[in-house]
Amino acid sequence: MSQAPKDMPAPKEPVPRERWGSEVALPSGYAEMLGGLKAQVRQAQFRAHRVVNEQLIQLYWNIGREILTQQDKQGWGSGVIARLAEDLRAEFPQMKGFSPSNLQYMRGFAAAWNADASISQQAAGKLAWGHIMVILDKLSDQTIRTWYAATAVQNGWSRNMLLNQIMNRTHERVGAAPSNFGQELTAEDSDLAQQIAKDPYVFDFLDLTDDAAERDLEQALMDRIVDTLRELGTGFAFVGRQVHFDVDGDDFYLDLLFFHVVQLRYIVVELKTGKFQPEYAGKLGFYVALVDDRLKLDTHTPTVGILICSQRNDSTVRYALGRAGSPMAVATYTYDSLPAAEKRALPPAEQLLAAFDDT
Repeated sequence: MSQAPKDMPAPKEPVPRERWGSEVALPSGYAEMLGGLKAQVRQAQFRAHRVVNEQLIQLYWNIGREILTQQDKQGWGSGVIARLAEDLRAEFPQMKGFSPSNLQYMRGFAAAWNADASISQQAAGKLAWGHIMVILDKLSDQTIRTWYAATAVQNGWSRNMLLNQIMNRTHERVGAAPSNFGQELTAEDSDLAQQIAKDPYVFDFLDLTDDAAERDLEQALMDRIVDTLRELGTGFAFVGRQVHFDVDGDDFYLDLLFFHVVQLRYIVVELKTGKFQPEYAGKLGFYVALVDDRLKLDTHTPTVGILICSQRNDSTVRYALGRAGSPMAVATYTYDSLPAAEKRALPPAEQLLAAFDDT
């Protein structure tokens, strides 16, 4: 084999492909164009995932309906369902979800949402299968099931969040706080405002005892601001703590201030660790008037106040709110999501979720 002369330079090695981008002079606007394409790819991935999920839920609902039909016609028992699961897994070994227990869930799914309309036209049809299993396992009333399905879709709840909301009985608490919204706001706005006032608020994520001081409660809520916002509800955005107002030389500090990005309104929250007293309504009304005057824009809906206390006498609250003059609600709070007996009997959330994963 002939050799190259000693004075001949060695051939250059090709530039590795991964170095091309760093040596190319990029045109102006390239970064913005790349960012736009990345966003399109992510949106396409999200849409594809959503379509796949909806098709899977539709399939499971169809299978459940067929099982129901055959049970009505031929009296299928658990043995036939087990054989059906075996045959489906043999035909589609790459697909998960054809266990006998999961087929029973499909049957329960179709029985619960048995309207003539396709499941894809209902809120449950937009949930992941794990969400539907949680709803079927934890709830028996169909009206309540439908509420949680629709709310989970609207708020984008994870499966664990959905389970926590069910355990905390959120459907019973939303809009349950006594208020004077009906007399202080228009009918339409009153209905909207009422939906943001829960009763009670469940602060089970705080490591506090019943004798905690108000400043301790306030500090704990701020330390766990993500959990606090989640418990307050979708749409709440934190504005400030101990918000200062100077009224002609007099200093005032409201406990917590939020803004509801959906309803476009400020929400003043005052915390009291004791029992509700009538004078609390006067102070909260004063803060609501301040925020309306100093912060509210013409495009905002009226500011409302929520007083959160440990106890209340509903008759006292009714009299206090009747002449308050500002829209407000009085709610209570608890550190326990469930009554003690039910809490002791319920397995941990992690154990429940692990059981769902085994199907």
